[in-house]
Amino acid sequence: MGSHLQVLARLQRKLDPAHLTHLTSTDLEASRIFWIKATQKVYFPHELKALQSHTPLLSSHVFSRLTAFLDNNGVIRVGGRISHSQLDPDSKHPIILPRHSQFTSLVIDETHRKTLHGGTQLTLATIRQRYWIIGGRAPVKSHILKCVLCARHRGIRAQQLMGQLPASRVQPSRPFLHTGVDYAGPLTLKTWKGRGSKTHKGWVCVFVCFASSAVHLEVVSDYSTDSFLAAFRRFTARRGICHTLYSDCGTTFIGADTALKELFTKASSQNQTLSNLLLNEGTTWCFNPPAAPHMGGKWEAVVKSFKHHFIRTVKDVSFTLEEIMTLTSQIEAILNSRPLEPLSDDPDDCVALTPGHLLIGAPLTAVPEPSLEHLSTSRLSRWQFVQQRTQQFWTQWSSQYLQRQLSISKWHHPRNDVKVGSLVLITDERTPPCKWPLARVLDMHPGHDGLTRVVTLKTPTTTLRRPVAKLCILPILVDSED
Repeated sequence: MGSHLQVLARLQRKLDPAHLTHLTSTDLEASRIFWIKATQKVYFPHELKALQSHTPLLSSHVFSRLTAFLDNNGVIRVGGRISHSQLDPDSKHPIILPRHSQFTSLVIDETHRKTLHGGTQLTLATIRQRYWIIGGRAPVKSHILKCVLCARHRGIRAQQLMGQLPASRVQPSRPFLHTGVDYAGPLTLKTWKGRGSKTHKGWVCVFVCFASSAVHLEVVSDYSTDSFLAAFRRFTARRGICHTLYSDCGTTFIGADTALKELFTKASSQNQTLSNLLLNEGTTWCFNPPAAPHMGGKWEAVVKSFKHHFIRTVKDVSFTLEEIMTLTSQIEAILNSRPLEPLSDDPDDCVALTPGHLLIGAPLTAVPEPSLEHLSTSRLSRWQFVQQRTQQFWTQWSSQYLQRQLSISKWHHPRNDVKVGSLVLITDERTPPCKWPLARVLDMHPGHDGLTRVVTLKTPTTTLRRPVAKLCILPILVDSED
């Protein structure tokens, strides 16, 4: 200990402004050896005594596998089997360091920066040219995971345990009392059947019942609030007024919500009787948090099922509004005939429960038509052509639907990584991770199970609400008092 104090005193004298001189490579090497010996003395005291007294260690000890020895400076090094190689002395006999120590952390940090933030394998290989860290892969990997610059470029999003299904999904109710809505498309529509007709874009408005999984499709000519309100009126005229309507935060839906509220307000001021009726049958509109399509999985799954096969059957063919309405109505019957659950355990009974059973008490079967799938398109009339596309949609959809029902487990562990004050990156698939904006968590919004899936963020310019699945947490410790 006396020699260590003398070295410290010499270092203090050198750092004294009165005796300040330029450090030489000899001084740096002496300080490095000093801290290596101090670290080994703290973490390997028994091993040092055994090596100094030439006492053999247990065969299961890590030093025995490394054939450790003391060099001329009293530093523990790896013996190894490559003494006759042409490598540098430090590479042939690297210095042994403990897994958890401040000096080891400094070595890992310096090497990680020197390798330009290299990965675990590159950083560890560079370290082993001079040092051998006991169980070195784990601390190197841990350090890289805590590196803020590497975390920005990895862009790994936060996760949370999947929440409980809402009551509207698991409690019985009449069809379309609780409905999710979204758009599918765009489609190409023709103004008339003949040649030279102009084309324009159209969309399909998808309504999904939360209780029965039934589907209602409405064709809209543009992506405006007025078109959606017209589609919503046609939907409620056939299916009844919804108690709750769920959707994403699209501008069309937000505008429609405002327009419906204005209609209710005007009707309430004109007629008290109509006011009571609208209050009793009014629709409550619930929006998902912005940039959270995974929270609308009920309608996103139907949109995916519709688009997946519609694009493959229709391809680049354009239809008139009448033809596309006929086609989507038949596709709606197909989607409402999808199997949900076997009606019995009898292996000979192939009848399954479908959304059609919950709508009309039986499966929704289309009008029988002869098979047109194997006929050439040039031989078909326009009506037969539409029916051929419907039959092709049914063939592809029915053969793949059951396979897609196999559940894929994800987000099956609760996480508490996000805290108030955490620094995060708001992910954006349109830009690289290094361009993602920085934000700080202001508030957390836990669900009924106490797990947080939505947070309020503060950016340099505004305040946002985002799901944790869209955040990349930076590995910076947050003081709970701050």
